[in-house]
Amino acid sequence: MQQRHHTLTVVAGLVTVLGVADVRTPDLQAAAPRPLERASVRTREVTIPAGTLLRVRLQNSVGTDFSRVEDPVNASLANPVVVGGRTVLPAGSAVTGSVTQARRSGKVKGRAQLAMRFYSITPAGDDERYRMSTRSWVRTAPATKAKDAAKIGIPAAGGAIIGGLVGGKKGAGIGAAAGGGAGTAVVLSTRGEEVRVGRGAIVSVRLTAPLTVRVS
Repeated sequence: MQQRHHTLTVVAGLVTVLGVADVRTPDLQAAAPRPLERASVRTREVTIPAGTLLRVRLQNSVGTDFSRVEDPVNASLANPVVVGGRTVLPAGSAVTGSVTQARRSGKVKGRAQLAMRFYSITPAGDDERYRMSTRSWVRTAPATKAKDAAKIGIPAAGGAIIGGLVGGKKGAGIGAAAGGGAGTAVVLSTRGEEVRVGRGAIVSVRLTAPLTVRVS
């Protein structure tokens, strides 16, 4: 009889222990800290229409007398691009392009001409780079015909005066021809003006095709 009572006591103890374990386990699980859930960043695509004006600030100098075709041109947006009241390209976005023409001025004829085009942009604060297409930015050096005429005319006048003092009208004609020849030699050995654009200069170009970017 005592053995039976002892067995019942052991079984009751086991039930009690198991019951406590069953009750406490959910409490421990509930108290355990849950991992933080990441907030998903939603983005949407916005298309910047063709013809949009981009004002870019150069970060390196370019010029007809020291640049070559395909030389890189690094720049940044001087002003933000806004579509529908929302900024889609912030100021400071990195812009990349290249020199497409660098023609020096000629000694006899031909004015200097510089051209560049931009083909990619990386929004400020973003690592994604977008391809884009812009019109070429082109500048041509001013004509120097008036200066050339002055360079030729002044020596010719001086030669006419000297010739006149030496041999009258005939001498003046000879002196003018000789003086003019000297002026022409000076013009032929001197190049015209070059086109140079320094670092920090702002140039404006327009998109030739729509540009689609993702914004958050």
